[in-house]
Amino acid sequence: MRVPVSLIPHQQPRPATFALALLLLPVVIGLPIAVWFDLRSPSARMMQGEASEIGLLIDEMRAYYANEVLGRLEGHGREAPMPTALSIELGKRISARDGAVKIRIFSDFPFRKRPGHPIDAFEQTALERLRQDATKPVVDVSGTLVDRTVRVATPIVMGPACVACHNSHPDSPKQNWRVGDVRGVQEVTVRRPIEASIFSFKALLAYIAVVAACGLAFIRMQSRQAALVRHMNGELAQANAFLGSVSAKIARYLSPQVYRSIFSGAKDVAITAERKKLTIVFSDIKDFTALTERLQPEDLTALLNEYFTEMSVIALRHGATIDKFVGDAMLLFFGDPDTRGVREDAAAAVRMALDMQAELARLNAEWRKRGLAEPLEVRMGINTGYCHVGNFGSDNRMDYTIIGAEANLAARLQAVAQPGSIIISYETYALVRDIVEADALPPITVKGISRPVVPYVVRRLAEVPEAGVIHGQAQGLDLFLDVTALDAGSAGETRRLLEQALTALDTRAGQERPRAM
Repeated sequence: MRVPVSLIPHQQPRPATFALALLLLPVVIGLPIAVWFDLRSPSARMMQGEASEIGLLIDEMRAYYANEVLGRLEGHGREAPMPTALSIELGKRISARDGAVKIRIFSDFPFRKRPGHPIDAFEQTALERLRQDATKPVVDVSGTLVDRTVRVATPIVMGPACVACHNSHPDSPKQNWRVGDVRGVQEVTVRRPIEASIFSFKALLAYIAVVAACGLAFIRMQSRQAALVRHMNGELAQANAFLGSVSAKIARYLSPQVYRSIFSGAKDVAITAERKKLTIVFSDIKDFTALTERLQPEDLTALLNEYFTEMSVIALRHGATIDKFVGDAMLLFFGDPDTRGVREDAAAAVRMALDMQAELARLNAEWRKRGLAEPLEVRMGINTGYCHVGNFGSDNRMDYTIIGAEANLAARLQAVAQPGSIIISYETYALVRDIVEADALPPITVKGISRPVVPYVVRRLAEVPEAGVIHGQAQGLDLFLDVTALDAGSAGETRRLLEQALTALDTRAGQERPRAM
């Protein structure tokens, strides 16, 4: 029997705090990543707004140049670069700087003496879309995890001065421009690494760093605690195995009911007793001393152990508390530490005694095959009354047992019983009279009991038919017949054998009668 689970700490493969640490790990790692991804969108929007503002500045500068500067220069008869050419040169200068802003002005209708503009897919798409709707800038956002690039394309719309100039210029590839036509595209490109925006959030970054450090420290601490708990659980498992082996050995010295009540905490291991009404059973083997002289010690030990083993199985099946083995005798009682009521305890005691007698008949048949000449016969006494039950002894060594005159009476009833019979007191008979058939014997006087005692010899249970187990031994006879175990085929064969035995006995009796005369 193992130590009760309630006495051993529960072994947990991982503490709850360690599971919490595992949940915190992705939170700690995911927070800066989430911030990183969230900053990509506002960074792109800010870059787009910045590109649009730059484009508007270029447009305003070109308009001012065309309307204010260029007109005044022409009035004085001076030549000046065209607004578009000025914008192109300005964009080249800005783009030549190693900065984050690039400006490019291009058209798919360049002047003949000017080099053509290489146009990529975005720029071609921007030309087509702006000529369809010049009011909506074309925007493209691209980049990687570490940087973002925003391209904003706005239209270069032909004004009256531009139309007059382009339609009359000899190098113009197109002579039918109208006011409002899209001559080309002004593209502003802004490229900026994400960290440039992230490092502006210094307080947030400091907070993330502190949270990450605390989280990692917590995870490390929980990892150490988990390792410590696993080590402690390993030691507890070893202690549990050791206690289990020890308890299994102790269980062999105690009745299971007593063992369970002690290890569950229902009873304390202290010198104490209480008065209870019990049914006591005392059994003893007839002529055991003579049997010890006939058998070798090894054979006697094996026979006695087999007898006690089978009787103990029956006792535990009926709920008896095995008090002790005294030589060849057994002391058992019902009613403590577990009880089903005084009447049921008494009935269980009588049923147990009858089952023990039937089992002894089977054992005798087995032992006779092994060479035991004389069968074992057991006397049994049963009494019901008040006894003191509990721990008796000293602080260093105690025994869980019963004391009292009623326990002594069960032993006296066993002493007056015939071999193979069960004697019960009137107190027990009054409780079981409805389930047993018993015959009253003459009253007897028992030492230690002031009143006359009326013993009853138990025949059988009232609900069990008389034809049950038939057993007996004599010179030349070894009979064990369990009628309830026979089926139709074996019953016929048994009848044939018994009739054959009766015929042989009649023949033997007929042969011996003349010699007797």
